[in-house]
Order: sequence, then C-alpha cells, then structure tokens
Amino acid sequence: MDTSMDAFDSSPSAAAPTRALATEAVHAGRDDLAELGLHAPPLDLSTTYPSYDSRAEAARIDAFATCGALPEGSPVYARLGNPTTDRFETALARLEGTDASVAFASGMAALSAVLLSRASLGLRHVVAVRPLYGCSDHLLNAGLLGTEVTWTDPAGVAAALRPDTGLVMVETPANPTLAEVDIRALAHSCGTVPLLVDNTFATPVLQRPVELGARMVLHSATKYLGGHGDVMGGVVACDEELAGPLRQVRFATGGVLHPLAGYLLLRGLSTLPVRVRAASATAAELVRRLAADPRVARVHYPRIGGAMIAFEVHGDPHRVIAGVRLVTPAVSLGSVDTLIQHPASISHRIVDADGRHEGGISDRLLRMSVGLEDVEDLWSDLSQALGEFPGGASAAGTAGTAAHEEPAVRV
Repeated sequence: MDTSMDAFDSSPSAAAPTRALATEAVHAGRDDLAELGLHAPPLDLSTTYPSYDSRAEAARIDAFATCGALPEGSPVYARLGNPTTDRFETALARLEGTDASVAFASGMAALSAVLLSRASLGLRHVVAVRPLYGCSDHLLNAGLLGTEVTWTDPAGVAAALRPDTGLVMVETPANPTLAEVDIRALAHSCGTVPLLVDNTFATPVLQRPVELGARMVLHSATKYLGGHGDVMGGVVACDEELAGPLRQVRFATGGVLHPLAGYLLLRGLSTLPVRVRAASATAAELVRRLAADPRVARVHYPRIGGAMIAFEVHGDPHRVIAGVRLVTPAVSLGSVDTLIQHPASISHRIVDADGRHEGGISDRLLRMSVGLEDVEDLWSDLSQALGEFPGGASAAGTAGTAAHEEPAVRV
C-alpha cells in the first residue's frame, strides 16, 4: 500500500496534530533540538551518570524493577538507558504507531528478550509460522531459551494455542520466500495471545502491523532502518505493558544497543521512506524482467511491493552467485547497494532440510535485496550472471523486451 499520504498520531498525545510518514521519519526523536540550540542530534557515549542523591537513585531503581518503566530525570547507567538510543526508540515507535519501542544490540537479541519476557510469566510455548529468518527458526526450534514451538500454517494458529502459549510469531513478507500472511486475520486467531510480526522486510513504509492487530513488531534494525550496511541493532515496537518487561530483560542480560549505533539508526530513519520507495520501484522493474526470462523458473514478489526479490533459476544458483560483478554476493539486506545470496547455503543453512522444505525454500532459490543503483546496470549484471538461455541462445538484447512482458509472478 502507498503510505506516502498517510497521516498518523505524531506524539503520545491523541490531541496532537498528525504528520505524514515522510515528515515523521525526518522529525521524530528530534523535536526538541531547536529548543536545545542544536540541529543534529547529540551523541552521548557515557556509560554512567553522576548523582548526589543516592536515596532518590534507589527509588528510581526500585520503580524500574517493579514495572520496567524508564527512569524519569537524568540517566542512571547505560544498561538502563541512553539519551541517544532513547531518541531512536521514540522515532521508531512513532513510525510504527506504538506507545514505545525497546532497542537491542541485534535483531536476535531483541527476539531473545521477547521470548525470555514471556517465559518469565510461565508462558514458554510459542506458535510460529514458517518461513522465518533462519536464526529465528533455529532459536525457536532448538529451544535454546527453554521455549517450546509449534509450527503451523496461518489457518492452524487458533487450534495450536495452549494455556501456556505466550506468543504467536510470523514474518510477513517472509524471509526468504516473501510469502505474505493476512495480519488482521491472524491477529483475530490469536485471541488474547500477543502476535509478534517481524516487519524487517516491509518496514513501516509498507505496513504497520499494529494497525492490523499485532501487539509487537520486530525489526532487525541492521537492515532497512540503518540502511547503509554499517550498523547492527534490533528493536521491538509495542505497547508500554509489553515494553517494560523487555527493558528489564535488556538490563539483566546486557543486550543493549551501543549509543553510536542508536545515532546511526536514528539518522537512517530520516531517509527510510525515500530509500524504500526508490529501491522498490527498481525491484518491481527487475521482477518484470526476471518473470519474462526463460532462465528463471519462478519469481516471488509480495503484493505490498518492496525492495526484496526471490527467484528460482533453472540452472545452477551457485554459478549466478559467482557470476555477479556489480551486485554484491553477501548476506544481509536493506543496504544502498544490491545484495544477493543463496538461502539454502547461508541464511537458512541452520534450518534443517525438512524445515526448509516446509517453508518453501528450494535449493534453487536466490534472494536479492535491491539497492539504489540504476536498474539498467543491475539488469545487465544480473543477466550476464544468469548465463546462456536454454539451448545456448545469447542473452544479448533481451533487457528491452523482457521489461514489457507480462510477468508470471508468485506472490
């Protein structure tokens, strides 16, 4: 969906004026800068903060221990919170339309905190829909944090719920097949159990899961939120009731986001809508060409659009990886440059063969994160990496015709 004209509440106050997503991306987390006499957000690298009133500090720490609410007033210690990271959390919550967000050292640290916070309530059972990111799948399937998972399709979620179910998890569009789930229908099936949606691929530019009934939104902030392949982080956007326990887990386990990472992520958010829309337009054109190319067996592209493409080749996918010259053969996604990888070998290698098959991840599937390069340069590189057409015909001169074919795309 096009959210360029969407307006939503730009502050915790319901009476506040609304601002469009693009405006919020630029200004959220920075609203006080002019009053401070600043233009760029400050970077606070302190690990501790002075206080001459130890009785007051004790009261603030007791309050945090009770519900996980952020201490009022000056910061206490870096594991409790950091002013620069706080700005990023505020901005991301505004973009996702939630009360709060809690940032972590990585996306996996964020997911781990969610699982631990639910397990602390005796709710150790998770219902999950495949495919998920490979390490998310492994964390759930291996029970490394003492959780138990039931894998099901979206239609089976309600039947899979148990009294000790603490979470339902889905990724949509999914990594790496880009399969989509009806979030609103799934949230209805969850009843009172919180639904967590991994929104890493879509970003709040393309969908805001909380508006569709989800209670928690997970991002690997390393990807589109940072946007430049130079910062690692994770974040969960949610209501304050769920945010408090996440902060307590973060404090206890130490999976904090470094302030410099918070600074870079806040900067990344300011260009997020522009980057996602530009890369999505290029991706849509590449999808049209790939879908009309006889060297490609199937193209996966979500209905909501986006900058991620998955496609299966008739030939050897490893030769495509080895053959690119402009496109970068690397894991991760969401950077300004285009990346391609073979999920069965790398990102989802940790998932056993049965799990990959269940998630629709074939051995011939390639996943591509489209960046901001010119579409003709990308197509030229991709076309030469795909090699000869079936029967040995030359690939030369196909770009112009393929772009106008009607694609047979699986969504």
